[in-house]
Amino acid sequence: MRKFTILISLSFLFCTLALAKKYPLTAASIVPAATGRAEIGNDKNGNSKVKITVEHLAKPENLTPPKNSYVVWFQETGGSQEPEGQLKVNKSLKAEFETTTPWKNFQILITAEDDPTAKTPSGAEVLRTTVSQ
Repeated sequence: MRKFTILISLSFLFCTLALAKKYPLTAASIVPAATGRAEIGNDKNGNSKVKITVEHLAKPENLTPPKNSYVVWFQETGGSQEPEGQLKVNKSLKAEFETTTPWKNFQILITAEDDPTAKTPSGAEVLRTTVSQ
């Protein structure tokens, strides 16, 4: 019975991931080696599940000028940019970020900031994509 439960759970997870739409992130010239994507799925409440995966992203302190952190912003069509959290780069220059939002059509913007709790983007844009479901 336990094996059957695990198999069903794995099948459900695979189906959920297979249904996720993938959006490539466009890198700015200050991080030319960076590559990434946003995977957008749906949770049981109909919200958009967002998973951002980035590779080859320079640590913010290595930028010119140096910054303190990367901040993820969502902007609904016609709305203002809302901070979602920090994108933390590991020593392998990879980063992941996950969250949910009720929005279906929005932009994802990642900026390099001096203040990780910034209320509006003030630093250089490093990655961007547009989500349309």
